[in-house]
Amino acid sequence: MSVRELDLTKVRAFGNLEFLAKQLVEGFITGLHKSPFHGFSVEFAEHQLYNTGESTRYIDWKVFAKSDRLYTKRYEEETNLRCHILIDTSSSMYYPAADFGKMTFSVMAAASITYLLQKQKDAVSLCTFSENIEVQTAVKSTPSHVHKIMLELNNLLKSEKPMQKTSVATVLHQIAEKIHKRSLVVIFSDMFDNLEEADRIFSALQHLRHNLHEVLLFHVTDKKTEETFAFENRPYEFIDLETGEKIKVQPDQVRESYQKFVGDFYQKLKLKCGQYKIDFIDADIAQGFDPILMAYLVKHSKMR
Repeated sequence: MSVRELDLTKVRAFGNLEFLAKQLVEGFITGLHKSPFHGFSVEFAEHQLYNTGESTRYIDWKVFAKSDRLYTKRYEEETNLRCHILIDTSSSMYYPAADFGKMTFSVMAAASITYLLQKQKDAVSLCTFSENIEVQTAVKSTPSHVHKIMLELNNLLKSEKPMQKTSVATVLHQIAEKIHKRSLVVIFSDMFDNLEEADRIFSALQHLRHNLHEVLLFHVTDKKTEETFAFENRPYEFIDLETGEKIKVQPDQVRESYQKFVGDFYQKLKLKCGQYKIDFIDADIAQGFDPILMAYLVKHSKMR
């Protein structure tokens, strides 16, 4: 199966998340090698001929001693980055129900970033949450630890989540207090907390930055239905996945007011992230994983 053809249904059906993450990342990196973004290589033993005027910092002197030629080992730079990956597991993240859309997307993206972190010899932790923290692993870089994280991620795809709300603000405050060393915090969430109390979310994000953590917020949505509200104009019964509340309505009756309410919240969220120097990335599940991996690599390169 080509990673370029990877869709959310195949992720669940295939079953081997670790293998899929590896294939996805390696396909992505191969694409980068063929593009202007070659500097994001994760091949740690890549040698290139030294060009006059370049820094001598990465010259491989052992190779020079054997061959009498100057090569640079350009990307073999150890880091001690610590990364905490947070995944919102509330009921709304299992929409669309046919393929657990947002959850499957978040799990696949998190698995790919975990694989990249392992390749880059960085430490990683996984935290899943709804109203409270559900799973929180240690922060390690060993293969056995990464395998454990992959198993936890795979468990999120096995069965439908019981009806459960989210409390993004509460959990982010807890995480900010728990992380004692400067880290990269990667969040996958649709941010469907109580939107009428958005200031609580903004305060929690600010708490992470106040504690000197770098934050990468992937705002995971099915943009076609959740933002543009692109439903046919016929009677629908809409169900709140976190409360079970139902309402019967024709989309044209509420589309304009819905778009304004949701659009205003997202705009405020983006503005606040900009103020706090938090990387905010629209993660539309229909757009694939390349934007996720590129955003992570850009952030990682800035922290090295």
